[in-house]
Amino acid sequence: MINFDFSNPTRIVFGSGKLNELGKLPMPGKKAMLLTSNGKSTTVNGSLERTMEQLKKAGVSISVFNKIMENPLREVIMEGAAFAKEKGCDFIVALGGGAVLDSSVAISAMVTNPGDVWDYVFGGTGKGQSLVNKGLPIVTITTTSGTASEVNCWGVISNLETKEKIGFGDPALTPVLAIVDPELMKTVPAAYTAYQGFDALFHNTEVMISNGINILSETIALSAIENITKYLPRAVKDGDDMEAREHVAYGSTMAGITMQLTSTTAAHSMEHSMSAYHHNLPHGAGLIMISKAFYEFFIERHACDAQFIKMAKVMGIEHADKPEDFITALMRLQKACGVDNLKMSDYGFSLNESMTLAKGARSMQGGLFLANPCEMTDEDCAGVFRTSFR
Repeated sequence: MINFDFSNPTRIVFGSGKLNELGKLPMPGKKAMLLTSNGKSTTVNGSLERTMEQLKKAGVSISVFNKIMENPLREVIMEGAAFAKEKGCDFIVALGGGAVLDSSVAISAMVTNPGDVWDYVFGGTGKGQSLVNKGLPIVTITTTSGTASEVNCWGVISNLETKEKIGFGDPALTPVLAIVDPELMKTVPAAYTAYQGFDALFHNTEVMISNGINILSETIALSAIENITKYLPRAVKDGDDMEAREHVAYGSTMAGITMQLTSTTAAHSMEHSMSAYHHNLPHGAGLIMISKAFYEFFIERHACDAQFIKMAKVMGIEHADKPEDFITALMRLQKACGVDNLKMSDYGFSLNESMTLAKGARSMQGGLFLANPCEMTDEDCAGVFRTSFR
């Protein structure tokens, strides 16, 4: 399609060392809730101390909330919102990876709106209510390359009680400023560099096969796919390779733009179902596990052959002329990054839960199935899980 509708109010400050410029940039408030994870990464890489120094230079007072975990929970979102209200925070600075950035969106909304975050979740057991009030402004500082949440208004929240993992968001919650400094990503372990890098890759590859692809999202997605494919193996092999880190970060942030223009597909619904039922599964790892069977489903049906050939070409198969070449390139990349032997069984999955996962995917985020290039039934979806199982 030649038509598109694009609006993103986020100012993106991209490049190595850009965190050092935060204190000179206009802030959307005077009292920040500095949101971080419950791990040690921001302390180890020095980004927490550096961010606090920069905020102080900007004349901002700080209250730190450091309880966000991988696959953030509904209860922690509400605790964070209560903390921000108690401290009188007027904006949020989210420092961390995808879980922290996702959480900032939900916390922003719940500081200013009544009730529980699940009241505003669409899908599953969510009540689907509209937000009453605008959330707190958000500044994001990403320390990973994967989710692209630094530039979009969506986050994914888990509800352990109902075994659901569902997207939450609203355009009014889009961050106002994003700092993407690849220097902050040097200490990400090799395995997580790979998992996050493939999450970024699949955002773009899903956009490419989406039935909503347009001239702008395709152009950006192909550029991102090319950069991630070329540089991710280097970033996995050597975390200090700044050229590699920069190019993977570029591909990840650009996914945030492509997802503003064109939806991802059911692969993300399917993985969110996987990690809703098996909470210890890293999101990127789950996507890798099902990727081959998922894309083969559409290749076997010739749903969008030209799109797969375009991707295969930018992934290094210069003379690609059939959609299966994309699978060859994808498997080559997974092997180069050391993630070609991931097993669902290692995370507690069993073959007989395939239909449960399929139904969960449609219940939690059924809207993404509408972006698929052809119909995928529950049985088809379960078949992808069964094919992927090992």
